[in-house]
Amino acid sequence: MTCRLLLIIPSLDRCGAEKQLVLLAQGLPRDRFDVHVAVLTRDGPLRTPLEEAGIPVSLINKRWKLDPFAYGRLLRQIRRLRPQLVHTWLFAANAYGRQAAWQAGVPHVLAGERCADPWKSWHQLALDRYWARRTQRIVTNSQGVVDFYVRHGLPAGKFVVIPNAVPPADTQRPSGPLLRKSLGLPPDSRLILAVNRLWPQKRIKDLIWAADLLKVLRDDTHLLIVGDGPQRWRLERFRDQVEIADRVHLLGERDDVPQLLAASDCLWLASEYEGQSNAILEAMSAGVPVVATDIPGNRDLVVPEQTGFLVPVGDRAAFARQTQRLLTDPALAAACGQAARQRVQEQFSVEKMLERYVQLYNQLLETPGTAATRAEYHT
Repeated sequence: MTCRLLLIIPSLDRCGAEKQLVLLAQGLPRDRFDVHVAVLTRDGPLRTPLEEAGIPVSLINKRWKLDPFAYGRLLRQIRRLRPQLVHTWLFAANAYGRQAAWQAGVPHVLAGERCADPWKSWHQLALDRYWARRTQRIVTNSQGVVDFYVRHGLPAGKFVVIPNAVPPADTQRPSGPLLRKSLGLPPDSRLILAVNRLWPQKRIKDLIWAADLLKVLRDDTHLLIVGDGPQRWRLERFRDQVEIADRVHLLGERDDVPQLLAASDCLWLASEYEGQSNAILEAMSAGVPVVATDIPGNRDLVVPEQTGFLVPVGDRAAFARQTQRLLTDPALAAACGQAARQRVQEQFSVEKMLERYVQLYNQLLETPGTAATRAEYHT
């Protein structure tokens, strides 16, 4: 019997949770799951792979934080589809989606918390605690996220950890000189890549400082920052103020991140909190060593001295120092890259992620929902 599954997420931007949803929706066996996606707030570039896979996508078009009209549209969509299982992702979709699924009488509901979220206010955490009581399971990608929410009163027994996944990287490296030429860089330049939303959490300013320190040690390094966000103009101004525009390049959104990764010597991630970084996984899959902050989530991925290095949050000198080690020791860099690729293949493959979700979904479908919702749903 085929299960109709509705995945609800705030947007289809090119971000971590959205990428994982697309991989999941594309990979679930079609003979067992009829997958639909509802986008709560805004469309984005990740709609294209969903449509190419034949997965129906509906845009709810929520305009305000409290939008009763959008809630009504979502509720009508759920009642029209009559899914057996609703899986919500991230705070806005968790709030609107679980309420609507409960009101529509959906038998099985689970939520997704993808990151430790210190930005949440007391009332947002109170809503998380309230809705946890009406949620069968809460899926997350790392134990660090579980620990954060358990500290804020959510029941530990509701959580299931399913790590993020990435598809295999193309092992054919692009022409380095041609790529550098297209970016206006010297043919012998050493490339450090950072792929982030330009947001305070990501601490991009630390990376600009680290690039300035690295410039003191060597004259061939260039930091490429891929991504966009509300801090872009501030970061560009800061970069210009420290007079390092010749070495730090804000590239905005790009469609060629795999090619940039394959040509890079190192990936940097300076975040002060994460769930589980897709950028790190993509770099490791491409065989690129990683220097990242020593925080929950990153510790699940980077094995110090084996696949890269972990440094304290805000320690700009450590970013420069560990990167200098990689750049001056080709054998170390190659060993880290090889170990990183192997680690992803063994522990963070798409196949393993899909197996875990299928097992979880089947477990939920085999258990009864609440008697009230089931009775209401089937009348």
